[in-house]
Amino acid sequence: MPRHHVKFWIPAAFLIGAGIIGIRSTDAAVYQLNAPHTFPQFEIRHLVFSLIHGQFNHTWGYLALNRAKGRASVYAKIWVRSLDTGYPPRDHDLMAKAFFDVARYPYIYFHSTGVHFEGRHRAILKGNLTMRGVTHPVVLDVTRIHCAMSPLDQKRVCGFDAKGSLERSWFGIDGFLPVLPDHVRLILNADAVIVKHPGPAVLRLLR
Repeated sequence: MPRHHVKFWIPAAFLIGAGIIGIRSTDAAVYQLNAPHTFPQFEIRHLVFSLIHGQFNHTWGYLALNRAKGRASVYAKIWVRSLDTGYPPRDHDLMAKAFFDVARYPYIYFHSTGVHFEGRHRAILKGNLTMRGVTHPVVLDVTRIHCAMSPLDQKRVCGFDAKGSLERSWFGIDGFLPVLPDHVRLILNADAVIVKHPGPAVLRLLR
């Protein structure tokens, strides 16, 4: 894994955004996803018996947020090899061509395309999710937005909870269909720390 990815990382996942609005440093506060507190997760049935849980342990990205003006944008990048289902042999199998095909597609990407705020603490987020080189729109229900000064280091932090779903066949992840179900539930929990002086490269990601 490249050194500049090791210290972080979704969502990403995946959180809240409106990529249709160009973000300038004067429009919104910019935050960097806090890797130790950012874990895109999923649930899928194993046959008709157990419920398999998984999460990705390395996610990198940024978000820009101005709730007063209803503006936001998110960019996230997930390292697929950081997948953890609690059973290493299964994690190894999921790297194969019939599933994530990690040799060809080592990352998952999320880029927001629209947002609708429902009060100060909820939102509906639309975005494009890219897996295995295939991009498909997804919708996330952001059930919690909380921004405040951290009591630990006095930096401004925003935390998010979100949920959604997808069909894995949208992305060509068709291993063992239909024995294993197509439907996947998404659970996203993250926080992000304010960046006081985001550079041009970060702002371009958030357009």
